[in-house]
Amino acid sequence: MHEGHHAVLAGLGAWLPPRVVDNDDLARHLDTSDEWIRSRTGIRERRIAGPETSTVDMAVAAGRNALRSSGSDVVDAVVLATATPDQLCPASAPQVAAALGLSGVAAFDVNAVCSGFIYALATGAGLIAAGVAGRVLVVGADAFSRYCDPADRSTVPIFGDGAGAVVLRAGSAGEPGALGPFDLHSEGENADLLIVPAGGAKRRHSDDPHDHYLTMQGTAVFRHACARMAESARAVLARSGLAVDDVDRFVGHQANVRILQATAKQLGVANDRVVVNIENVGNTSAASIPLALADACDDGDLQPGHRVLLTAFGAGLTWGSTLLTWPDVKPGGEA
Repeated sequence: MHEGHHAVLAGLGAWLPPRVVDNDDLARHLDTSDEWIRSRTGIRERRIAGPETSTVDMAVAAGRNALRSSGSDVVDAVVLATATPDQLCPASAPQVAAALGLSGVAAFDVNAVCSGFIYALATGAGLIAAGVAGRVLVVGADAFSRYCDPADRSTVPIFGDGAGAVVLRAGSAGEPGALGPFDLHSEGENADLLIVPAGGAKRRHSDDPHDHYLTMQGTAVFRHACARMAESARAVLARSGLAVDDVDRFVGHQANVRILQATAKQLGVANDRVVVNIENVGNTSAASIPLALADACDDGDLQPGHRVLLTAFGAGLTWGSTLLTWPDVKPGGEA
């Protein structure tokens, strides 16, 4: 890779809907309880987007904050990781770009569900490596509460809505914020473990309303998630010539606190190095990792110089990981 064609993280932003829904709120209409949800997921509350707030709206807010954090409102491309676009066609990224005053730049969606942000980071890094872009806005945004059956206690307590974003710029491989290597995988044979069966070209309509909601085989997903994230994390460490002890912070997709703990245990990462914010936001899918990074920055747990290992697992099945040394970057806030 040529000098100046390496992707470097230069800005960070986050946005969450203002409405907070805690476990007691859910227990009023679901056969569940605060204790049941916390003991199985680690989630206490989540943010839910109101009907007036779309995925594009959340992505725009997080993207604006990331641009502010980077010190510049100019990028050459927008990559939006989402599995809940505002419509099936067209992609939502061009609308995000236009709302941010970036009309005319390359803009497209990436759908790897909960692995989407890692996939989008790799895509943005690839655009920079190829010389196609010098600066890329990468956004993860999802509103999976819209795809949960309101009567399903296996999905409703887990998912929250939100968006997180980073700005990547061209730089050198040795500087703080430089991303890589990347490790990406998929296993479509197990697509039915996490799926919204209807709504696509294969099955546009269904007489069963449940087919338009997310269905999840939780036990199998748990097993695959722990194994795949651990394997992928080991792969990027090996390619970097690093050991687990070299990792200062482990930021996994915030799907379930037990998945995070089990994956960290498989890797040998100490609990005090595991970043966890799922208690307050739930599983925000593609927004999960940037939201966790923003929270860790805000509370001082993530400091410049920390070597950070990112890993995610999602429907598809998809999974992936990457590494970076944290730069002197703070989340951008509202002006």
